[in-house]
Amino acid sequence: MANQLNGKEILEKTFKTSMRGYNQEEVDEFLDTIIQDYEFFQDEIARLQQENDRMKKSTEQTRLRPSTSNHQVNYDVLKRLSNLEKEVFGKKFEE
Repeated sequence: MANQLNGKEILEKTFKTSMRGYNQEEVDEFLDTIIQDYEFFQDEIARLQQENDRMKKSTEQTRLRPSTSNHQVNYDVLKRLSNLEKEVFGKKFEE
């Protein structure tokens, strides 16, 4: 969805006046509010798109990274603990 307007175009838009036209000051104040909202939403959309891109990249990197199963991690931890126990308790028995 492409933006059809930007804040500058809203600000520079002119309207023809007529005998029973609108109060120009009220219209200008309302357009100023619309411009502020419009620019805020454009900035917010850009920020969210950047965040979305960052999250997609992070998810993709996580998916591509080789994962180690929990069983392998548990086995490695138990093996290290066993080796540490042998080292600590083996020395106590020698003394």
